[in-house]
Amino acid sequence: MASVTSRYARAFADVVLDLKLDVTSVRQELRSVVSTLNSSRELREVFESPAIPHEQKLKLLDAIASQMGLVTAVRNFVAVLIDHGRLLILAQIARQVEAELNQRLGLAEAEISSARDLSAEEKRALETQIAHMTGKQVQAQYSTDKNLLGGAVVKIGSTIYDGSVRGQLRRMKEQLSAG
Repeated sequence: MASVTSRYARAFADVVLDLKLDVTSVRQELRSVVSTLNSSRELREVFESPAIPHEQKLKLLDAIASQMGLVTAVRNFVAVLIDHGRLLILAQIARQVEAELNQRLGLAEAEISSARDLSAEEKRALETQIAHMTGKQVQAQYSTDKNLLGGAVVKIGSTIYDGSVRGQLRRMKEQLSAG
């Protein structure tokens, strides 16, 4: 299934970049479509049902696209997935599209959790450090987690950098137990 999601993601990333679409808007629109489908079992059943004519499915998609204000490329991409019976894996494809666009644009998405809200200066310094480590431009999402006690945890893809006090205490405990 990974090759299927990658194939669709690469093709759609080609379209987004060839048409010079706003990548941030496209990402948000894809997330919105995924959210809409995830929140409505009935809607998923309509798109998945072989008893409902293809033309009706496309009319429903057009109504949804119009209501959501989707760009034509996103609407057409979802239509292709409907045509090929791949709408069930839209969430995985959307994640792969984001990863593909990030890779092509030299972006790193970082999820940063800190024990307290960080100042704008601290955020800039942290993002600069991450950019230096990854060699990519950083798009960071911040959250707070009081359980960290202090410091921060940075997640980039599947890599986690734990600079929290809680993480340091855990590592010290492991070293003391091993020694």
